[in-house]
Amino acid sequence: MPLPESTQLLAGILGERSASDGEAALVRLCELCGGLPLALRIIGNRLVSRPGWGAGELAARLADEERRLDQFKAGDLQIANAFGMSYEQLADSARRMFRRLAVVPGQNFDASLAAVAGGVPIEDAWDDLDDLVDLGLLYDSCMGRYRFHDLVRLFARDRLHEEESLAEREALTGRVTSWLLRMATLAGRWFEPGYGRPDRPDPDLAVLASPQEAEGWLRVNVDNWLTAMQAAAADGRHSLVLDCAESMHWFSDLWVHSPHWHEVFTRGAEAAGALGDLAQQATQLNYLAWLHSVPPSDPEAILRCTSQALELATRAGATAQIAWAHEYTASALRLRDRFAEAVTASSRAAELFKTIEDIDSHVQCRAHIAHCLFDEGRHTDALEQYLALLALLEDTESGMTPSVASRSRPFALIRIGHCLERLGRRTEAITTLSEGIDALDELKVSDFRQAGALESLAALLAGEGRTDESRHAYARAAQVFEAIGDTGARSRCHALAAVTS
Repeated sequence: MPLPESTQLLAGILGERSASDGEAALVRLCELCGGLPLALRIIGNRLVSRPGWGAGELAARLADEERRLDQFKAGDLQIANAFGMSYEQLADSARRMFRRLAVVPGQNFDASLAAVAGGVPIEDAWDDLDDLVDLGLLYDSCMGRYRFHDLVRLFARDRLHEEESLAEREALTGRVTSWLLRMATLAGRWFEPGYGRPDRPDPDLAVLASPQEAEGWLRVNVDNWLTAMQAAAADGRHSLVLDCAESMHWFSDLWVHSPHWHEVFTRGAEAAGALGDLAQQATQLNYLAWLHSVPPSDPEAILRCTSQALELATRAGATAQIAWAHEYTASALRLRDRFAEAVTASSRAAELFKTIEDIDSHVQCRAHIAHCLFDEGRHTDALEQYLALLALLEDTESGMTPSVASRSRPFALIRIGHCLERLGRRTEAITTLSEGIDALDELKVSDFRQAGALESLAALLAGEGRTDESRHAYARAAQVFEAIGDTGARSRCHALAAVTS
């Protein structure tokens, strides 16, 4: 039942005493009951038969997952008995599937993960899942995802502990953890230049036939693979953790505002440290430095990461990571308006990348030098730099990785548009910003860079009297700002859209 109806039902069971228990305590009880009418009846009966108990006290008891099911009994009513009646109707294979699904770490799962947990072919997993859904022990959805009710999950976990040995449970958890991290690594590598579709697919893993499928898997399973990463780290499976964290570098730029990346790259750095891999430890710390440069930026955190990364990379002789430490240091200096020092650091990084013939990274450093010129107010100089970069990105003989060049091009266009805007070349700015935004749409990139471009475009359109287009651009900007959690910018764009006429 939905929460309002659950609260109403519980209040009706409690009668007059519901007022003294307080709405907040009743709502919390209903949340812990998960909207199950039988659970609500049992909890209501327990409180009615014990006038000295408070709803808050009982909620505190139910908060302990280890003892929660035991609390759902009142007289002849016992929720575990109701679940047990359904469980006993299952065939042996479906019972095994049911209890083993309790180790799935996330809130939901698909048939591929169920097959891994159950230790069966996927065709048999479909049959078992159908039986569990038919008996109300699982929910399914049109997306092919399944989930437990919270209380049913606790019952499944109890059955697992009762019916399988500690060794069997540990092997099961290890198998599920390994599969999730290897799947996440496979999916993440679709976005790395030089990877993509594997030449020799792992027969144990689900097939991901395109970047779109890989991205979809990573997003919908993030609770599963991130929790598996936590479990692997606790279990000392450092190589699994590091491989997964490393594979997320390129994908993270497509989901830049996800709250998960700090933990992913922190665990990657810790795993590399445990393995004694100084170069990889520096790499993960540089990823963290990049993460802290994403708005709302934290220059102090960037410098902490780059200081450690530079020291480790120097000891390891890892030239690329020495260069990245200088480049992210430049980002922090630019954020502090120390533009000359930032240009020096970026120039040093660019030269190091040139010595190792990493043209992709060399171009990024050159772009950052142009950013410094722009922020310093030298818009003509910045425009010249950005136009030169765009020509390089569009030159098939430049030596850049094609996928990196095509991904960088929209951002160059947007930067050129911002320069043209500042130089008062409004018509050209509108055309260039629109082209950059359209290119980002094709790449399915939606982040602070797109939002800023949309807001600038909206202002330019308003200045040209193109009010309908301006309102549309402001509305899109507001949507993106809301998606990335910038409520202030969202409100600003909504307000500007309202006054544009």
